[in-house]
Amino acid sequence: MADTDAVHALADKGVFLGTCSWTDKTLIEAGSFYPEKNMSAEERLGFYADRFPIVEVDATYYAPPAERVAGLWVERTPDDFVFDVKAFRLLTHHPTPPSALWRDFREALPAELAAKNNVYLRDLPRDVQADAFSRFGEALLPLHSAGKLGSVLMQLPPYAYPSRANFGYLKWAAAQLPDYRLAVEFRNGRWLDDEHREETIEFLDRHDLTFVAVDEPQGFKSSVPPLAAVTADVAEVRFHGRNADNWEKKGISAAERFRYDYQRPELEEWVDSVREMLQSASRVNLLMNNCYADYGIRSARTMAEVLVDAGLA
Repeated sequence: MADTDAVHALADKGVFLGTCSWTDKTLIEAGSFYPEKNMSAEERLGFYADRFPIVEVDATYYAPPAERVAGLWVERTPDDFVFDVKAFRLLTHHPTPPSALWRDFREALPAELAAKNNVYLRDLPRDVQADAFSRFGEALLPLHSAGKLGSVLMQLPPYAYPSRANFGYLKWAAAQLPDYRLAVEFRNGRWLDDEHREETIEFLDRHDLTFVAVDEPQGFKSSVPPLAAVTADVAEVRFHGRNADNWEKKGISAAERFRYDYQRPELEEWVDSVREMLQSASRVNLLMNNCYADYGIRSARTMAEVLVDAGLA
């Protein structure tokens, strides 16, 4: 079965394969996926969407999405195409330069905050926090209205650990985007240690929040074990690669951090988990975040072959 046929056959069975970027500079420069390096943004998205049923938007982490751009994404993709969207960094307690904020939002900050290198969600009054969530959600309305918005990825920072305050934050955040599906990825192993695993999974299940399973380097405080749990109608696995040398290295690009070329046996390790997740979820998203050159594209295609050979399509 051809690569594209295998990907679409799996989508028909509820397994959506894709990558966490379609515009990464190293992917375009590789010249092995897109037929031309000078393709327009519209042409690249259309080319990608003909070959995969889902993509994750990473740019919305660095800067808030624009409603106009979300509308263009709707126009440039097939009716059944899905966008997962990464939450803006301010919303997930990551340091955010004031320059990345909405202009009027930034101008309304107290002088002492506006002068800082970074602003954190905790620095802001609760009504201002709610306004930030509202702005983010409104920008995604074109995708939501078209039925093309998958999950909003809430990726917590490594210093966010299981606590009453952080559980409360997740509950509050979900209430700010009540019409959207939220998926939660942890970057601190304590959420799934023996003391907290049951509480974490039960909390996500109770609040209908998707638990994001991960494939990533182990042995770090920021490492989360590859637990395949289903806590909502859509399940998700993000494949970050296994580049332990770069996992917590400072001063490198995201492409370098996740630079890892999965081999087939490594992806075969997930077959049983995907099969089990399909028994409880209406859809399982498998997203390749090893977005260096065409590594993610090739990993998605290899995973499609693996799953088809395993009888999942």
